[in-house]
Amino acid sequence: MLERFFKRKPAPSMALRGAPSVRRQKTYSAQTGLVYQYFYEGHRASERTRRPGNEYVFLVSTDRKSNFPLTVFLPAATVESWQQLHGRKLSPTEQYAAVKMSLFETFDERADLGPANAEVEIDEEAIERLLATLEIE
Repeated sequence: MLERFFKRKPAPSMALRGAPSVRRQKTYSAQTGLVYQYFYEGHRASERTRRPGNEYVFLVSTDRKSNFPLTVFLPAATVESWQQLHGRKLSPTEQYAAVKMSLFETFDERADLGPANAEVEIDEEAIERLLATLEIE
């Protein structure tokens, strides 16, 4: 009976930072034929399998009625690897650019995107490809 008082609660998620002061809905027409509406909610420090990084959160909809959070995780090791390879620091704006390109790539490649599979992680190969598309070297 007392166990409910002594159960360990999971640590609360950190609050999101960096959201625009005026929330703007944006639209993206994907190669799958779907049209996505999304809001950028912000980012926060996070971990995946004990790997630190930043989690960027978008609120996404395909029908304008229901929406779901989509997170793009950018591991710190991926950023560090890119920086070592290119001999310079990757600015927060450039990191966000890679995240946004990853979001668009996800929209283009996943016709079944929904709440059950709305997590994306950028690896070393992906960040190189995404930033090269933007001619960031």
